[in-house]
This record gives sequence, C-alpha cells and structure tokens, in this order.
Amino acid sequence: MTQALRTRPARVLASGEKVQLTDPKGRMHTLVLTPGETFHTHKGLISHDDIIGRTEGIIVSNTGGVDFQVFRPRYEDFVLSMPRGAAVVYPKDSGLIVTLGDIHPGATVVEAGVGSGALSMALLRAVGPTGSVHSFEIREEFATIATGNIADFFDGEPENWSVTVGDLTEALPQTFAPGSVDRVVLDMLTPWNTLDAVSRALRPGGIVIAYVATVPQLSRFVEALRASQNFAEPESMEAMIRGWHVDGLAVRPDHRMIAHTGFLIMARRMAEGVAPLEKKKRPQAANAAPEDVAAWTQTEVTEEAIGTRTAHGKKLRRVMREAGKRLRTGDDDTGTSETGAGDRPPGTQRDVADTDSPRTHSNGPKEDR
Repeated sequence: MTQALRTRPARVLASGEKVQLTDPKGRMHTLVLTPGETFHTHKGLISHDDIIGRTEGIIVSNTGGVDFQVFRPRYEDFVLSMPRGAAVVYPKDSGLIVTLGDIHPGATVVEAGVGSGALSMALLRAVGPTGSVHSFEIREEFATIATGNIADFFDGEPENWSVTVGDLTEALPQTFAPGSVDRVVLDMLTPWNTLDAVSRALRPGGIVIAYVATVPQLSRFVEALRASQNFAEPESMEAMIRGWHVDGLAVRPDHRMIAHTGFLIMARRMAEGVAPLEKKKRPQAANAAPEDVAAWTQTEVTEEAIGTRTAHGKKLRRVMREAGKRLRTGDDDTGTSETGAGDRPPGTQRDVADTDSPRTHSNGPKEDR
C-alpha cells in the first residue's frame, strides 16, 4: 500500500515578521515588515507591501532595479545581528554545546551567564516544549536584554524558560533539589567557584559544560573538576571553521576565518560517593615551581584581565531599549529595523574585530558574511 505524501503549505511572510534581504554582493539587511512602509537603500526603495503575503525565497527589485533575495533570518543571522550588551556564544560553539553536551528534548538545563540570550535560544530549541531552561545572570541589565532578544526570537517569551538575577552559587540550591538537573552550562568568568552547587544539583550521569575565553580559565576549571572527585575525566576542545571559495576551477580556502572564540570543557557527574577513575599519566621530569603555580592559580580573573568588552553607559541603555522592541510596540516605530553592512551591535570579547565583522564582508566563511 502506497502511503500518501504529506504536504505542508508554505508559511507566508506576515506583518510584524523579520525578514533578511540579500543583494547581489552578499550584503544583508534585516527589517520588520510593516504595511505601507518602505525600505530605503542608496540605490532605490522597496515597499514592504511587495513582500507581505508572499513566501520566502522570492526575489524583489527596488526602484533602482537592484534585486534582493528574501528569507526569514536563520538562528545564526538573528544572533549576529540582535542587540547585544554582553558577549555572545558563537553559533559554531552553541552547536557543539547542544550536540556534544547531549542536550535533548525533555531535559532540565541550567545556564549561568545569560549574556544577550544567544545560547539560551539554542538550548530552548534543543530541549523542546517538554524540557526547560533556567538561566542565572548576575547583572540585571543583561537579563533584561536577553529577555527581549529571546521573546523576539520566539515571538513571545517561552513558557519553559525562566531567568533569575543573582549568583548561581547561592541561588541554584534554593531553586533545584539535589540531583534534579540534567545539564549545567556555565558561561562565566570563574566557573570553578560554582562546582559545589553544580555537583549537588546534577543527577548522576549529568553533564557540566563550561565556555571560557582564555587558557588560564581552561586550566583552572579542568583542575577544579579533577580535584572535586565528583566528575569523570573532563574533555577540552575548541572549534575553528574555515570556509572555502568555490567558483568554477578557482577552489581554495577563504582568506578569512573565525578561529578561536572560546574553549569548551565537558565532564560527567559521577554517582554520589563514587570516585572517578584516575587517568594514567606518564611521569613528569620535574614538578612546576611553587611560584609558577601561584601565578597561574591565584591571579584574579576579571573582565578587564581577559579582555572582555561589554556595552556600558548610554550604549548599554540603548541596547536594553532595542532588545525585544518589535514585540513591545507591536510594530517598529519607523517600520524598519535595518541592519546594513556597517550596522552591527556593540562589540564583545568573543566577537572578531570590527574589520572581521560577520556583517561587513560578502566573501569568506559564514561567520564572515
């Protein structure tokens, strides 16, 4: 018996939706569709009414004869163009966190350091409506920005997401019973300070994942995991993506790439009272000098010390106003929320330099377009 093919009608682009226009040079522009409004470029105009009610994947021309492809923004497009006050976890890293961290539908996930909400979005999509994500953020203004961005991304604040403004070390034991959390994701300066609370909250077999920027942070967290005797041998890695230029016989690696953005460390929770197997090591020729160990482990880790860049003052207040503005007002005040080649949210520590902005180049890997 032949089974009938299932069809799903294409969802048309509606008023209030975000769309991404791409010109022949690969330049991207993001706007909010509003009836009667016009998108302006230096080479002509496009009426929003020419897009509303049609499917994505179309081509529209402006009054100057320039064609634009129209699509809904992907997760990557949204994250790299949304208002940001703090560092974001790059899509290449959030993908590894979700897959190698085995974050699955129905999981209970705790996140510390919500930042601008980029990783929270990936976690929420992974756990699905049957799971939950609870975020802890020590700075109220970052929690406000993340709440707006997440609501904008999901067209409303997800019911299975909550955020607590406070220190994870103090708030986690008051929020979750021991052994009730499946995964803990730490995007913070000193994740090793949270291990007592994290160990109590995680169920046996649960996974803790840390995302840190520098080698000293990587080393200190791994050694703290080992010293706790609560986790199996941790895994440490980083991801680097290099795009390729493909044009006929001209096939070569791109000149630009996103290399180091952060380190990922993952470890699994042992059963209560069970010590992990010790990793066999070759004997070292000499031990490190005490003064070297002290310099490595006792130096204070601060945002300034590791080069973190976050928005402050007027810029931070502007980002707070922009995050979630589309949903708060129903329609954007001007009818557009345009992100052109030179418009990008405030720079962050894990972002590439302005000359390598993901929105300033039409050539190169995806993160460089």
